[in-house]
Amino acid sequence: MENDIIFQPLECRNLTVKNRLFRSNISGRWDNYNGSGTQARINWEEKFARGGVGAIISSFTPVHISGRIMPNYAMIDNDDKIPFWRKVAEKVHEYDCRFITQLSHSGRQRDVPGVENFMSKGLSSTNKMDTFHGLLCEAMSVQQIKRMVQWFADGARRAREAGIDGVELHASHGYLFTQFLSSAINDRKDEYGGSLENRARLLLEVIAAIRSEVGDDYHLQVKINAVDINNALYPWEKPGNTLEESVRICKWVEEAGVDALHVSIGSLFPHPLLPPGGFPLDEANWWYGNMVSSGVRAYVNYALFHFKTLRPIFLWFWNRTKKDHVVEGVSADYSKDVKKNVNIPVINTGGYQDARVIRRVISDGSCDAVSIARPLIANNDLPKIIASGKDLPDRPCSFCNRCLVNAMANPLGCYDLRRFEGDREAMVREAMTVFEPPHFS
Repeated sequence: MENDIIFQPLECRNLTVKNRLFRSNISGRWDNYNGSGTQARINWEEKFARGGVGAIISSFTPVHISGRIMPNYAMIDNDDKIPFWRKVAEKVHEYDCRFITQLSHSGRQRDVPGVENFMSKGLSSTNKMDTFHGLLCEAMSVQQIKRMVQWFADGARRAREAGIDGVELHASHGYLFTQFLSSAINDRKDEYGGSLENRARLLLEVIAAIRSEVGDDYHLQVKINAVDINNALYPWEKPGNTLEESVRICKWVEEAGVDALHVSIGSLFPHPLLPPGGFPLDEANWWYGNMVSSGVRAYVNYALFHFKTLRPIFLWFWNRTKKDHVVEGVSADYSKDVKKNVNIPVINTGGYQDARVIRRVISDGSCDAVSIARPLIANNDLPKIIASGKDLPDRPCSFCNRCLVNAMANPLGCYDLRRFEGDREAMVREAMTVFEPPHFS
């Protein structure tokens, strides 16, 4: 471990992480409907801290109820949430692990809006619905944008007051910031649309507001798409931001006072390239029904998933760009271009599991650290496995993505029955461990 680059500390301006393995933001519906947190959330984060990751990036944490992607996610929209997040940070710190809250707003990408948002359209840069689910939205007024900026600044203040080690702005995967940044989505004619500078204005204003609220000595990072590839699913769509445009945004973000970048890929979620791996249509057939009432195109998707004779149509669109990209390290080459142009640490996400691949992308300058989600769900102690000298776990993640489609309705966990040798009861028991111990006080 002393000579393994994976286990060298990562030094950011305002944060030191004990190794180069981050638990990426991964979502699960085990909090209260009103956005208050539960013991299950604390248990969930403890699994990964105990397993040896250097830092945990929280799941999607809404700064306002209008921006949650679905109910039962802990929010950071009010000061009454501070005590819960303090408990999360305290538990994670017991394992010398850092905790970073991902400040988020869905914009138009609200998978299950909840009763508070069901009759309203999502706030966005545009009036155009998304092309995958058909989620409806309305373009925000300048007054609404200013209020949004303050929501993010308030969320950062609450995170700092809770003793959390830093915050991340979720500016990727099709959520609110992407809807402003992307040339494929943003069709505004005012100072928040048109040129790249205008499209980046909201993100830069939020960064400035956070710095004004929490000071310059608090860790702030941004998760961003290196490329949109907005036409990966439907070839007739606009491609969106190029690598060159994203690099320019990353340089502006660094100049604005951000301490690290978290590089990803894709302009919506899920995206054909992110998360990489399979698309389990048998599972999606069961759980995508949760979204049928959310978007005007969701019923068409559900039909494609449900009827076996139609599935090849969807799979042709979904898989057509995959052949040009690897599964593990899917965005590493793009991340390398970003890293060449900035002077702050770069974290890269996208299917990491094999220690040999992780060492390579850090050593060749593609990134300074990697963030991992699904392989850590499969093996919570993956860092300890690597530290023991193994490059892969005995039962590695298959990247089947059953965990993600099940998360629409079930406790987040590994749902690849093959990894449990066909023992469904064992699989369910493992998923349910997040509820032990049972109480938060």
